[in-house]
Amino acid sequence: MAHIGVIQRLGELGIKPDIIAGTSIGSVIAACYLTDHLEDFAEWIQSLSSAQVFHYMSISLTATGGVAHATRLIEHFMAEYGNPNIEDLDMPFAAVATDLIRGREVWLQRGSLWEAVRASMAIPGILTPVAYNESWLVDGGLVNPVPVSVCRALGADIIIGVDLNSDLVGRKKVDRDAKAPNSTEADNMPEEDLVEEEESEEETSPAENDEESQLAAAFSRFASSVKEAAANWRSTPSVKKPEPPGTVGVMMSAINIMQDRITRSRLAGEPADIMLWPRLGHIGLLDFGDAAEAIAEGRDAVDRMLPAIRHAFDAEGDLRIAAPAPEGDED
Repeated sequence: MAHIGVIQRLGELGIKPDIIAGTSIGSVIAACYLTDHLEDFAEWIQSLSSAQVFHYMSISLTATGGVAHATRLIEHFMAEYGNPNIEDLDMPFAAVATDLIRGREVWLQRGSLWEAVRASMAIPGILTPVAYNESWLVDGGLVNPVPVSVCRALGADIIIGVDLNSDLVGRKKVDRDAKAPNSTEADNMPEEDLVEEEESEEETSPAENDEESQLAAAFSRFASSVKEAAANWRSTPSVKKPEPPGTVGVMMSAINIMQDRITRSRLAGEPADIMLWPRLGHIGLLDFGDAAEAIAEGRDAVDRMLPAIRHAFDAEGDLRIAAPAPEGDED
């Protein structure tokens, strides 16, 4: 959501991109912008409850390589926002993904827009990998969280990078009362929204029933771990005694640390002309009630770096940025 605030504020300043590259959630926001539905997406995502978010994630016991395949989410985007091919867009775009077998980054620049986004956002262990050229693609954040190099290769002269990870590492995340689905919400959700299994008309034996019960119980514990991780990730520091993190909590924290270190390393070698660092450490993963605050923080991140932005554009002789209002002019 902070990406949305960044784009909105830059637009108000007269800055509209000529090239866009996105990794993971950055590719999602970029696709919404490129299909002219950024404001629609912002309004829609703020209206969702945590239970509805889990519904769109399409959690499934039969999923391989992750616990969810996000089919409903991608189908929603295609139905509501259209599904153009990337090469037919009005400007160059690349979604960054990671080749799971070869360990290299992949720039998706052709074919279905939302299929490319789906590959770019495939968080390891959470969303299933996407098949691609006899290989499998996962989240691009494993190799290039802030794709400055991609923009440079596509011909950008002035690059504005947005790093969402800078304020996450080092925060205590222990509170359980964040806005993950509570037990009442979970109980009221349709069973098929939590676990998608193929129904069989054949009767099962007691042994099979027992095995299914154990599997269901194991998945229930994992689902609880998912919700716990969502509640604890980026939550406000608490004075309560810390509790051991769940499985998914450990995984997400490890990915956060890795992405933060990779971002620092890559930006040291190839920095953006302007870097924006929204301060998001106090907002949880499923705190959709705080979406407006995240958007506002994206706008504030632009304003904090406004002198650097003006300087970069002036140095390139680019006059598209709006001139500052005269001092004392309240209009």
